[in-house]
Amino acid sequence: MSHPSTDDGIEVWRGGVNTWECDEMGHMNVRFYVVKAMEGLAGLARHLGMPHAFSAGAAATLLVREHHVRFLKEAHAGAPLHMTARIIDFDEAGAVVHQMLVHTRTNDPCASVITRVVHASPGEGRAFPWPARAVAAAERLKGEVPAFARPRSIPLDPFETRASLERADTLGLYCAGRGAIAARDCDVFGRMGAEQFIGRVSDGVPGLLGTVRSRVADASPDRPKRVGGAVLEYRLVYLDWPLAGDHVEIRSGLAGFDDKTQRMNHWLLDPVSGQPWGTAEAVAVSFDLDKRKIIPIAPDLREALSAFVTPGMSL
Repeated sequence: MSHPSTDDGIEVWRGGVNTWECDEMGHMNVRFYVVKAMEGLAGLARHLGMPHAFSAGAAATLLVREHHVRFLKEAHAGAPLHMTARIIDFDEAGAVVHQMLVHTRTNDPCASVITRVVHASPGEGRAFPWPARAVAAAERLKGEVPAFARPRSIPLDPFETRASLERADTLGLYCAGRGAIAARDCDVFGRMGAEQFIGRVSDGVPGLLGTVRSRVADASPDRPKRVGGAVLEYRLVYLDWPLAGDHVEIRSGLAGFDDKTQRMNHWLLDPVSGQPWGTAEAVAVSFDLDKRKIIPIAPDLREALSAFVTPGMSL
């Protein structure tokens, strides 16, 4: 089915999927959706009269505070893609942007990204008012998120995080990743690239969900030969930005199950201070890698899987 509303907005990026952007699941890894969203954000900045917003000598930049991603159709190696963008909300020093990643050949939606940004100083990340040219341009770029692309399972409600290293230890959260931010992981301002959070989570999820996926597959009447996973929806909140040399630790836990999905929370923590760099919530499924189909969770298995749930998990 073609979606004419994928043509709404202004085109901000065009390209395709490289083989090296695909993972063991056979489709483009989640980190590259964020990579393309960030490049598309730079394209949008140009249309707001800020062509140098992501350059080293920028007077102002667009600092991302949050990404919400809905994955709508897989993208495989060689697939041509493009991205459109529109302004959903705009205030004195911030904006909410909708970015639609589209399969170019069919015009089918690939992913919907809602990005919350602030107009900020490049060094300190201090928010300050938009210039008049950006205000005028934003009026011309305003639109709405199409119904089929809106958040479905993860609302964008305000929250206060309870994430900390101390609380992660108390809850016994799984360590899905640990390391340090290298210069190659950072943008021109020295901050960790946004894709690093979702990418490092992706690297650690097989350790978190390996047993769950196997049990879901074993309980399926038509047991798949190869089992993997796929994320349907993500909310990533960036509370602070690690710099090159800063340490990061990802602590993760399962928050619940329904008939098809697993809900997870991930905390990106500073193991030195114990404070959060960011938090995330994700809804994922077990996936038949040959049939490219979701593996339902058998009703009599859900109670047993409750043993894997960590009470109190949240953003």
